[in-house]
Amino acid sequence: MKILLTNDDGIYSDGIYQLYLKLSEFADVTVVAPLTEQSAVGHAITIYDPLRTEEFYRYGKFFGTAVKGTPADCVKIALSNILAEKPDLVVSGINHGANVATNVIYSGTVSAATEGAMLGIKSIAVSLASKRYRNFEPAAKVGAFFAKKLYNMNADNGMLLNINVPSLEYEDLKGWKYAIQGDTKFLDSFAVREDPKGNRYFWLTGEEYKRDEREESDDYVISRGYVSVTPLMFDMTHHGLYNKLKSTEDGGEIN
Repeated sequence: MKILLTNDDGIYSDGIYQLYLKLSEFADVTVVAPLTEQSAVGHAITIYDPLRTEEFYRYGKFFGTAVKGTPADCVKIALSNILAEKPDLVVSGINHGANVATNVIYSGTVSAATEGAMLGIKSIAVSLASKRYRNFEPAAKVGAFFAKKLYNMNADNGMLLNINVPSLEYEDLKGWKYAIQGDTKFLDSFAVREDPKGNRYFWLTGEEYKRDEREESDDYVISRGYVSVTPLMFDMTHHGLYNKLKSTEDGGEIN
């Protein structure tokens, strides 16, 4: 099994290293990840600046290729210029913090996996559902489990799974459940400050939210001690509304 491993927290992060260790137990893993943290960049790609790469070492050994770009850039350049052949899987993570509900729109972690899916490769995004909890090993074990599961799954290429792991020790996880992308509401707030020249600026600080309490939602599943597994798609068409509009009025002249 050949795996392309990337993330949005940067190639130096502990999350990607712990996931690399677990995946390397059974797969040939190539790491291509951002040189610097790229959290919340969404599916941005670099078009006006050159993409620069450099070899990255951990503990005196070659670890992977660092890219001065976004997570989506990393997947694109890996497939076009770094890998000799197409990988079986794209794995993105481990993100330090949950990627649930509307957060998936902003997430560089999910976007890297989405890029893999768009290019016809089965992909997973793995996130640790806490910014304070720092033990990535349980999430790495979960990520490795689902990498093998997806590899063996009879599904079309391009399948994308978004996996969120509760901040629990591995033996305390209750298991896993398929979940829908929830409707948890994140309440933004901004701290207002002044720079040394007296100019006002704003800093996003809000972390409060109202949880989606539907039992099938991703955030609810995590809150009950289960790993949430949400199949995602990059087709953003509202098919229900499309069918409704088309059934009542299918175009016409523009006056």
